[in-house]
Amino acid sequence: MHDVKAVLLVGGLGTRLRAVVPSAPKPLARVGDRPFLELLVRQLRNQGVRRLVMSTGYLADQIEQEFGDGRGLDVEIEYSREPHPLGTAGAVKFAQTYLQNAADFVVMNGDSFMEVDFGQLIRFHHAHNAVVSMAVRKVPDAQRYGTVRLDSKSRVIAFAEKAGIAAPGLVNAGVYVFRREVLDSIPEGPSSLEKDTFPKLLETGVYALEQQGVFIDIGTPEDYVRAQAIFDRLSAAALSK
Repeated sequence: MHDVKAVLLVGGLGTRLRAVVPSAPKPLARVGDRPFLELLVRQLRNQGVRRLVMSTGYLADQIEQEFGDGRGLDVEIEYSREPHPLGTAGAVKFAQTYLQNAADFVVMNGDSFMEVDFGQLIRFHHAHNAVVSMAVRKVPDAQRYGTVRLDSKSRVIAFAEKAGIAAPGLVNAGVYVFRREVLDSIPEGPSSLEKDTFPKLLETGVYALEQQGVFIDIGTPEDYVRAQAIFDRLSAAALSK
C-alpha cells in the first residue's frame, strides 16, 4: 500500500454549495472542526496511502495553503492544477505526469466520503483483473445519483442516469482503483469519468465492490448539514484501519 498513489479530485466549482460555503472550494467546507478534505487525507494515511496528488482548479490557492506539502498530516502532497475546468476525467488525464510509474492508482472525489478498506479494494481489483474497480453503496433514495447495475460476478454492466425517482439503488461512491492504461482512453481536454470514460470501458472490465459503511456526499446544503450531524462517525471512520 505504501507505494500506491491517490489522486484526489478537488477542482470542482461547487455551485450548489455556494449558498452555505460562499468563499471556499467545496472540499475545504468545514465539517466539525476541520476541512472536509482532511477527513479523506487522514483516511488514506491511516491505511498506508501517503503519496497524494491533489487535482485542483477552482480556488486552488486555498487548498495549497491549507495542506502545503502534506508534512503536517504525515503525507506527501503534489498538486496538479488544471488551467481551466476539465471535468473528472480530464483532471485525471491532466495529472498523469505524477503517475508515471504507477501500475495502479486510487482516484477519489474530494466532496464525498466513503468508509472503505483500500487494501481490500485493491485486492479485489487485482483478483478480477479489472481496468477500473469502484466502491458502490446501496442507498435508500438514489434519485440524486446515477445508479450502477452489476452482474452476478460483480462486473458493471450498465450505468443509469439520475432518474429523479425516490427509490433505493446501488450508487457509485466516488472511490476507484484505476489501472494505468485507463489514462490512454481519456482524451486531452474536458471530459467526465461517469459519462464518458466508464461507459466506454465496460467491455474492457469495470468491477464494483459493495460497501456497507458510512457514506456522504456534501454536494448539497442538505447533505452538508447532515455531514455536520454525523461528524463523529465520519471522523471515527477516517481513523479506522
